[in-house]
Amino acid sequence: MGEWGQLAGLFVSSFVSATILPGNSEIVLGAIVATEPGMRWSAIAVATVGNTLGGMTSYGLGRLIPAEGSRKLAPRAVAFARRYGVWTLLLSWVPLAGDALCVASGWLRHDWRLAALALAAGKLARYVAVAEGVRRFAT
Repeated sequence: MGEWGQLAGLFVSSFVSATILPGNSEIVLGAIVATEPGMRWSAIAVATVGNTLGGMTSYGLGRLIPAEGSRKLAPRAVAFARRYGVWTLLLSWVPLAGDALCVASGWLRHDWRLAALALAAGKLARYVAVAEGVRRFAT
């Protein structure tokens, strides 16, 4: 497939994984790291950017929900995001709950710049951990 094809596939998988759709970005990242160890850091970067942009898409969708539309949101995610602020997005990588946190953060109108920073930091940490685990297992 080639390096660019692998990274493009990883980007799409990572973006989709940040939504309610299954993208399996950790599996794609793991496969790249296991077969092409020299691509580890570029794969981590691509996965982080793709997943962060996907999370920001959910954040943006949350901003589109009117104030009276809060009953359509996950109440626990809204309460958690309200209590701990934008930094709850450090946990946006958690399956399903992370999607709800992104939407809740957008609905609560958290600062988008801090939201992007928190999303990227949490997702980067997760992808580094996945890649390191694969690297250790493969050697």
